[in-house]
Amino acid sequence: MSKPFYITTPIYYVNDRPHIGHAYCTIVADVVARSRRLMGEEVFFLTGLDEHGQKVQQAAQAKGVTPQQFCDEMAPHWEQLWPKLLISNNDLIRTTQPRHKLVVQSILQKLYDAGEIYASEYEGWYSTRAEQFLTEKEMGPDGKFPAEYGEVARLKEKNYFFKMGKYQDWLIGYIRDNPGFVYPDYRRNEILGFLQKPLGDLCISRPVSRLAWGIPLPFDAGYVTYVWFDALVNYVTAAGYGSPAFERNWPADIHLIGKEILLFHAGYWPIMLKAAGLPLPKQIVAHGWWTRDGQKMSKSVGNVVDPVAVVEAWGADALRYYLLRELPVGSDGDWSDANFKLRYNSELANGIGNLLNRTLSMINRYCDGVVPQPTAPEPVDDQLRDAAMTVVNDYPKYLMNMEVHQILSDISLLLIRRGNLYVQECAPWELAKDQAKRARLNTVLYNLAECCRFISVLLTPFIPTTAEKIRLQLGLGNNPASFADVQRWGGIEHSRPIGEVTQLFPKKQ
Repeated sequence: MSKPFYITTPIYYVNDRPHIGHAYCTIVADVVARSRRLMGEEVFFLTGLDEHGQKVQQAAQAKGVTPQQFCDEMAPHWEQLWPKLLISNNDLIRTTQPRHKLVVQSILQKLYDAGEIYASEYEGWYSTRAEQFLTEKEMGPDGKFPAEYGEVARLKEKNYFFKMGKYQDWLIGYIRDNPGFVYPDYRRNEILGFLQKPLGDLCISRPVSRLAWGIPLPFDAGYVTYVWFDALVNYVTAAGYGSPAFERNWPADIHLIGKEILLFHAGYWPIMLKAAGLPLPKQIVAHGWWTRDGQKMSKSVGNVVDPVAVVEAWGADALRYYLLRELPVGSDGDWSDANFKLRYNSELANGIGNLLNRTLSMINRYCDGVVPQPTAPEPVDDQLRDAAMTVVNDYPKYLMNMEVHQILSDISLLLIRRGNLYVQECAPWELAKDQAKRARLNTVLYNLAECCRFISVLLTPFIPTTAEKIRLQLGLGNNPASFADVQRWGGIEHSRPIGEVTQLFPKKQ
């Protein structure tokens, strides 16, 4: 059996409420997953929740509930959001699940038995917010730790350490020898820059006396596992570590993450896998952050974009379209309500919505609601066909390079815009006035229907509900779209009755 294409998002910290950054990351992963499925590949798409650590323990104490109860109350905020955003994940892992606990303890024991973990007393600066010990590397020029670490206190205690430092030279060589391992290039350079400083060994435990909420170390019940060691292992847990399925599913093809956790995924994680004798993921893709109207989003400022509110007001497809159209994966983006409305009205309502509505309305009016037979081609028809085939031919290349924004841009600018221009150039309403031009009218309307069919297939990974509506209105039924459907022009059958015509994207003021 062939290996499925395995793509993951980070597991999101359950202490947070979902915001637009979480939605963006998961939607990008969903588009890649759906695109691969469209092209006939089997896909395993994983997302999940990170439920251990000090912040969860403190939040639970503040509410007067157990940490597990707190997690169970918070998890639905995430589990219910993904269907609203049309996310097609195959699995959602929670780090409190028994399957994950067993895998974490199995890998810890394996590393301990191999001499990769040792006990030592450690004194250093500890950030409760980041749940990690800090070194002078994290200090600013003023000798203080940045505000992002919150309150930092001096701590001395016995802990267990993973021999991460001894793999530093190996990791540098691996990243240099595999330029596609970290994407985009400037994130690869960033991690290589970080690795110029001594990496040191990783503290992978917390005493139960200070932090009880975590996975117990299998070799010392007085300690729980450091939350990041626990969290990173989720990717192999979901792949079936310890079962026959693991060899088929692992390694991951893409770990999609936010740039703020690059060090953990491109630094800690490869070394953990190397020490455990497991293959490395094929690629780590780090996306950027979203601001709003040029400002960092903040609950205190009140400018956080709530994805649920956007979906309720505009629909999931409109949100997906805007996030994917607005910026390349890797770059930072700026959310603007005005720009969102502009893209909605100009590219969705006036673009694809207008093209489909005009096309089907004219087929109803001039052809009794049946796709006509093309018989009188002209050069302008070739231009429309060539635009469609250009988008199709470039699709796989852009997908392999994680340039999903470019695919959507080409569909919008090369195909949808060209389709609307074709309507203006051919003026079917004028052709309909002359019976002698009936053959030409039929050809134009056929080509427009075929253009909409292409659009319905190519948009499937991006705005799946809309793509399905287009297919239904074209009379194509609800059969799943396939990339094989757009390998040639002329696939829509003439004499096929079209479906009921409705607006895809009503204009909004």
